[in-house]
Amino acid sequence: MRPRLCSASRASVWSILAALVLLSSAGAAPLAAQRGDIRVHDPAIIKAGDTYYIFSTGRGIPIKRSEDLVTWEDAGRVFQEAPAWIREVVPESRGSLWAPDISYFNDRYHLYYSVSSFGSQRSAIGLATNVTLDPLDPRYRWENHGPVVTSEPGVSTFNAIDPNLALDADGQPWLSWGSFWGGIKMRRVDPTTGLLSETDTTLYSVASRRGPAVTQGPNNRQALEAPFIVRRGEYYYLFASYDMCCRGIRSSYNIRVGRSKQITGPYEDERGEPMLSGGGEVLLSSMGRVRGPGHNSILQEGEQYYLVHHFYDAEDEGRSKLQIRPLTWKEDGWPVAEEPLSPPE
Repeated sequence: MRPRLCSASRASVWSILAALVLLSSAGAAPLAAQRGDIRVHDPAIIKAGDTYYIFSTGRGIPIKRSEDLVTWEDAGRVFQEAPAWIREVVPESRGSLWAPDISYFNDRYHLYYSVSSFGSQRSAIGLATNVTLDPLDPRYRWENHGPVVTSEPGVSTFNAIDPNLALDADGQPWLSWGSFWGGIKMRRVDPTTGLLSETDTTLYSVASRRGPAVTQGPNNRQALEAPFIVRRGEYYYLFASYDMCCRGIRSSYNIRVGRSKQITGPYEDERGEPMLSGGGEVLLSSMGRVRGPGHNSILQEGEQYYLVHHFYDAEDEGRSKLQIRPLTWKEDGWPVAEEPLSPPE
């Protein structure tokens, strides 16, 4: 998604995404009629009450909703105008918002999102909160909390994009992020403010690609981004997207996974290879018309898990679309991505 969009290609991808959003708001065919064939990039999913919500890359962060995970409809967007702080922190971003993450803790929904300039580390992760996701609720209002993490070219050892908020076994929130450069990083979060902890400033590294000059990206050797962490049993599972996205049917994006008994790592794949040195078990890669699947989130409902990701449709000019797959688990605890709920039509 991650930012999750690959540096040099982001401008063209953003143009396509913006055009799709404008078409949907200008009287195009309703998304409900598209069912699972929905056009999104970098989907982040959550369930509130009986309704599922997906937040994704696009101007103002578009929102979709569904009652069954198959039929989706438009539900507006988070921001009508980009927050004012963006012009000061990342002036080259042109107000573009990417790769959101949605979570619930401390009695409110926390939306972390990415702002970046194309192909550079001048990036930031912002935060907005809401007490409800129902736009008909009189309490519905997104409160802007400004930047949470920033990065600067030549200074930072990471790129501050592609956020994911995860809770550990004690309910303590942690924020992971990263794309190219130094890989995936993590910091403890203050549960009251949703901002980074001021008492624990330790920066953890949890995943990185092999190769020299790992802080001087982006290049193909460092293509690792879009972390998502989920806890199951005694393990934390780190899902991430490897290789190149945002190139339509030429995208080589794929989802890999490792696990650890500590949320801060070390994460290893099924072969025991550390994710800090290039490890990561391939969970999902290109097949048939599904090209470059990646930038996933995970939905958990009791014992049922779903892998939610975008892919590029080889039979529809490489357009980016939503796919939701049940996740099952092998006896040894490793996940398996099953066939999608609603295959492309």
